[in-house]
Amino acid sequence: MAVTVAVALYPSRTAVEPTGYAAASAPSISSDSSHPSASSDSSGTTSPSSATVTAPDLPTAIAAAVAASSEGDLAVSVLDLETGATAGSRSAEPFPTASLRKLLVAVDVLPSASADDRELLVRALSLSDDSAMNALWDRHDGMGAITRVATRVGLVATSPPTDPTQWGDVTMSADDVVHLYRYILTGLPADQRDFIVDALGSAPDTAADGFDQGFALMGPDVDAYAKQGWMWYLPADLYLHSAGIVRSRYVVAILSLHSGVPAATAEATLDAVTTALLTPLP
Repeated sequence: MAVTVAVALYPSRTAVEPTGYAAASAPSISSDSSHPSASSDSSGTTSPSSATVTAPDLPTAIAAAVAASSEGDLAVSVLDLETGATAGSRSAEPFPTASLRKLLVAVDVLPSASADDRELLVRALSLSDDSAMNALWDRHDGMGAITRVATRVGLVATSPPTDPTQWGDVTMSADDVVHLYRYILTGLPADQRDFIVDALGSAPDTAADGFDQGFALMGPDVDAYAKQGWMWYLPADLYLHSAGIVRSRYVVAILSLHSGVPAATAEATLDAVTTALLTPLP
């Protein structure tokens, strides 16, 4: 299988970065928290940790992940939060996002969310509850939310659906998903960041609709919090995604399309991809 791996220092986008977001610097990771932290120099200016960090071999990890995919179409993007290095395979290609787009709505709604909105957001992010997301989508101009957040964050391959009633058809690239997570960790106010991280971290293995969420980054042996996505296109196509933060260091987005196989087979494929991707990474 031929593998093309793209490598860059992240972010490499020309889109406008959100206010207060330093595109040239990578966040540091605190030793006692899953969230990035900043240190202060003698002038009181916050800056990433000055400790030297050796970049992992991301291209090798990406190549191993692609080689482990026995079926289906696969896109992968990885960002090392400590060094700012990234790598990906087909990572600029838009995929229908299924429930990953719930992250976009969360970023849009949280600044003005009511208590009821916050309850719905917890259910949407943890249980992947579609009824909760339907309510938020209708209440807060879901179509507009996609465009607002894409503009605010600088997402270059994110688009709303053609049919406003089909929010699962929001498209994003794996790179955009990674970029969104980086913004959540480093660009949102701490209370909004923690709300999203805590909701994702409380996700059970079984979703509100009964689907098994315990695959890929939410597998039993993976130190991560993540948002999962799944969506069938009849007669036999399954979009299956997993995206989140691994070991408090790596932002990972795995997007995939599977045709004519059971969900369990597709999940097993993403489990293998995840293991192959993470094994070479420190």
